[in-house]
Amino acid sequence: MALLQRASASSSPSSSSSPPWRSQVFLSFRGEDTRNNFTAHLYRALDQKEINTYIDKNLERGEEISPALFEAIEGSKISIIILSPHYASSTWCLIELVKILECKETKQQIVLPVFNQVDPSDVRHQRNSFEEAFAEHESRFKDDKERCRGGRPP
Repeated sequence: MALLQRASASSSPSSSSSPPWRSQVFLSFRGEDTRNNFTAHLYRALDQKEINTYIDKNLERGEEISPALFEAIEGSKISIIILSPHYASSTWCLIELVKILECKETKQQIVLPVFNQVDPSDVRHQRNSFEEAFAEHESRFKDDKERCRGGRPP
């Protein structure tokens, strides 16, 4: 929490040298794994510390998800990635992750991984549920690519 509180102080509007952050923290998570437990508790704790946190429930009904999420990621000082057993099985989570890593490089965004019910080495070495998820994505996108070559869109 100390890192988040320091980021909060450094992202105040009076600081003219820092970029204008819309949120202090962006939470990236797999809803079915953590929305109603770990992520909800983390969001509540950040809110109690008055840390402005973006969570996807903030999206307006009918709002396009991709542009809104990209704007939220780009407008955050810190991204917390909650890596859970099914995180990698979500194409949306992986798209978010790519955008977060781009912002880490281009906007010096702070990225904090949280390993929730997964071993960090399983993520690093793509084992167990991460291995299965990436194999599924590879198969799915390979099939889509082959269909496109045949003149039919996926």
